Amino acid sequence: MSDLEIRPAAPEDIPAIVAMLADDPLGAQRESPDDLAPYLAAFDRLAEDPHQHLVVAVRDDQVVGTLQLTVIPGLSRRGATRSIIEGVRIHADERGSGLGTRLIEWAVEESGRLGCQLVQLTSDATRIDAHRFYERLGFEASHLGFKKAL
Repeated sequence: MSDLEIRPAAPEDIPAIVAMLADDPLGAQRESPDDLAPYLAAFDRLAEDPHQHLVVAVRDDQVVGTLQLTVIPGLSRRGATRSIIEGVRIHADERGSGLGTRLIEWAVEESGRLGCQLVQLTSDATRIDAHRFYERLGFEASHLGFKKAL
């Protein structure tokens, strides 16, 4: 993986990121790669917030992975700061290459560097393979999550 660079995402990375977000059965229902305007507006909001870290993995000048790391200061757990890993996506050509492991390891290391005492993530209930992947990396299925669309 020495030919891999993990760096902050830039506006020109948005088409590749959105394509990866849409490249599975769940994402295909939620994402609109043909209309990048809402994604570019969201990118601007993320770029203004120092607690948001949208990164891409780049190999041979191609975006091949992405994730978002959010840092949340809190009162619980004796004032612990936590991070949340979201939007982990790996380009179809790179799945099974170890890139997902490298991205998650980067996020955990970065969380520690940023002073976090806890790293958490959610994964759709239907993504059984992803659940095994996260457990293999030391994450525990400790909570039941809920969402409400607004």
